[in-house]
Amino acid sequence: MLSSYSGKMCWTNKLLVSVLFTVAFDNVYGSVEGLYCGKDNCYEILAVEKDSTKSEITKAYRQLAKKWHPDMHKTEKMKKEASEKFQEIANAYEILKNEDSRNDYDYLLDHPDEFYYNYYRYYKTRTAPKVDVRIVIAVTITVISVVQYYGAWSNYQSAIGYLCKEQKYRLQATNIAKERGLFPVAKKKDGRRSKEEIREEEEAIIKDIVEENLDIRGGYRKPTYQDVLWIQLVFFPYYLLAYIHWYARWIWKFTISRQEYGTEEKLYLIRKYLKLSSNQFDALEEHERDDYMHKELWIKEKFTAWKEKQEAELMSKRAESGRYRMIRRYMKKGGPGQMTFGPE
Repeated sequence: MLSSYSGKMCWTNKLLVSVLFTVAFDNVYGSVEGLYCGKDNCYEILAVEKDSTKSEITKAYRQLAKKWHPDMHKTEKMKKEASEKFQEIANAYEILKNEDSRNDYDYLLDHPDEFYYNYYRYYKTRTAPKVDVRIVIAVTITVISVVQYYGAWSNYQSAIGYLCKEQKYRLQATNIAKERGLFPVAKKKDGRRSKEEIREEEEAIIKDIVEENLDIRGGYRKPTYQDVLWIQLVFFPYYLLAYIHWYARWIWKFTISRQEYGTEEKLYLIRKYLKLSSNQFDALEEHERDDYMHKELWIKEKFTAWKEKQEAELMSKRAESGRYRMIRRYMKKGGPGQMTFGPE
């Protein structure tokens, strides 16, 4: 049994050595089965030299492709042979016409002993994306810009539609339309129109007046070209330099020179302390910003005191709220996740 087992092991070792020797032998001569042109030389297939230009390679390919095209032969045997030859020619041309794959193949010919590295270069070129990365980035930014602008425009239209239905603004817009004589003209313009068509025109007039007179700010404001990602990226260097200039000016005026804050600077500090974005702060009512200015909330100490007072009032209101007390009692008893083990 031991002798039989040893014989099998010896045969396996010989087979392994034979395979490794075959692979190493092929690699030494720059030919690996499954890579590039296999055991054949791509330059020899096209009958060109290693230093041939791209135009010479293309010319040789066209001549051979015309000669070995299956349609140029009549018998089935010749067609089959020509088809195989035509595929070899096309494969060799695909490798040599591309600069990257040709460089990889030349490296294989010059460094046949670097077996694994040649495999890596081959599959890296084959699996690399065919589309220019710059095109992918440009298309991605364009899609984001379109979606971004469409979303902002949809928000703006939603805000206009809501305000048109709001009784307060709708009544004001109706009065303005009557003062301008828009409704009577719309009704007398064509007597053959239906009430539905007249109503739709009146709604359009109201919408135009609401859009004309209301200053919608924040996330629902009317989008501009500056909100598009492409424009923001193009003007990013300008925005960056403007911010550096603004910051340096701030340090010089208010930290070094100790000058007093202007209205713009005071509003900026208030917004910063409130932790609101520019759009969120612009969306506040005018009287709210005036109240913050009146209370001098740009001063850190006054803002901190005001904030603590606001939180205390909020906690007091919650404590007085019957619903809040009920929730607190419910949570104190264990809430929805209470669990007991056995009798208490």
